[in-house]
Order: sequence, then structure tokens, then C-alpha cells
Amino acid sequence: MSAEKKLLELHLTLPKPPAAAGSYVPAVKTGKLIYLAGTLPMQDGQLTHTGKIGDGANDIEYGYAAARQCALNTLANLHAAAGSLDRVSRIVFVSGFVNGVDGFADSPKVINGASDLFVQVFGTSVGPHARAAVSVNGLPLNASVEVQVVAELF
Repeated sequence: MSAEKKLLELHLTLPKPPAAAGSYVPAVKTGKLIYLAGTLPMQDGQLTHTGKIGDGANDIEYGYAAARQCALNTLANLHAAAGSLDRVSRIVFVSGFVNGVDGFADSPKVINGASDLFVQVFGTSVGPHARAAVSVNGLPLNASVEVQVVAELF
């Protein structure tokens, strides 16, 4: 099934591609690879998930949802840059950053929110990827999660 049709089946609508918030572009294509700038958990121009994961108020499930929203924004940028998600031959690499409390060791469980969405949308031959999932001391706008992706196009 195509990635575009899978989005519909999952009842997901791509948001408007997030604009660059600084001196960079949302995507750079070189050869068959497309590098996608980091996305935050934004919806309709508003940050949906803020604060540190593991602080008692924001748990792993909250972070998982934040990572999923980041991935959806990344898909919007990928669609805008490639013209169609059906041009993606592989999600190559995902970098996930979690705004975690000191000593937070469950970043992989949080970033699974993004990884799981990519596999759901692209399937098991295109969606699985190499990944880094790290806890950091802060993210832009106090976002809970940031996700960066490298994808390969046909």
C-alpha cells in the first residue's frame, strides 16, 4: 500500500509543513538522500508538548505522543520536498532528542513514537531505520522532543 493511502487509512492528515524558524531550510536533497531539519511537536502553529520528560508531570507516554507529532511534521516537510511520500524508498536515519530530567534513561521509549509512526506509514520494508535517541538538558521553545530524519528517495 502506498504511504499516501496508508495515511488516509490511519486517519492522519499531514499538517502544513513547518516553516524554518532560523537560518536554515526544512529539507536539503543531495543525490537520492533528503536531510530533514529537526521538527518540534507543533500543531496549527502551537507547541503541543513542552517541558521535561520524567519530571512527574510529563511521562513516557506524553513524550511518545510528542515524538509522534514531531514525526507527522517531519512527514509534512518530506512530502513538501519530495512531492509525494510515495517517492520515499527508505527512512534511513532518525535522530531523536528528548528534553529529559537529569539521568533520564528512557529516551528510546519516547522516540519510539516517531519510529513507530514511520513504520506504520511506510511499512516494514521502508520504515525501519537506524536511530539515535538521546536525552538532553533543553530544546528550543522548551519542547519536550525534537526529531531529525534522513530519507532516501527513488
